[in-house]
Amino acid sequence: MNLEKILYPKDLKQARRIQASLLKKLILTPLAKPPRLIAAADAAFTSNRVLAAACLYSFPELKLLEEVTTIEPLRFPYRTGFLSFCEGPAIYKAICRLSQQPDLILVDGQGIAHPRLMGIATFLGIILNLPTIGCAKSHLIGEYKMPGKEKGSFSELRYKGEFLGYVLRSRTGVKPIFVSPGHLINQPDSLNIVQQSLTGFRIPEPLRQAHLLTQKLKLSYL
Repeated sequence: MNLEKILYPKDLKQARRIQASLLKKLILTPLAKPPRLIAAADAAFTSNRVLAAACLYSFPELKLLEEVTTIEPLRFPYRTGFLSFCEGPAIYKAICRLSQQPDLILVDGQGIAHPRLMGIATFLGIILNLPTIGCAKSHLIGEYKMPGKEKGSFSELRYKGEFLGYVLRSRTGVKPIFVSPGHLINQPDSLNIVQQSLTGFRIPEPLRQAHLLTQKLKLSYL
């Protein structure tokens, strides 16, 4: 299956087949070495366009090195569980525009915390062949105990008995975030990277910056 067909399925039936095919390539493993460059990717969409941003940071210093954006036609409507095909192509192109390849990518969305273990972070990790982490602001699937109210508290996220990731209190007194590995990383390393990327806000700083870029892009576009 070529990249064009993976990124642009004709319908939900074909999208499900693509997810099932990519799942065979999923690898969850500890990081071989700490990343030195991490990218964060976020996207927003209008009725007919997807606006994506990718930010490159040094790690663990969290120094912003580069920002890129892209606007693509919306070729697949949003459906729960199929965000990869709505936002994925634009995010993929934004990441490919970075002048340096990141060692790891943080994605605003789910990793394996997905009904078919194929959230957007897993999808992008497999097609880019890079470690990815899903860092979502909302709960999609799985059971968990609410973590403590203090920053740094976390609990395990499980679905049908399978360990998917963590529910992390990233800032005292705010709603938790949902962290799961995408590809070429495991659950503990995913949590560790996200915790090291927090600077006082609810979401990791690289993702916060990527989100700000997509919102500015959307305002200027509209």
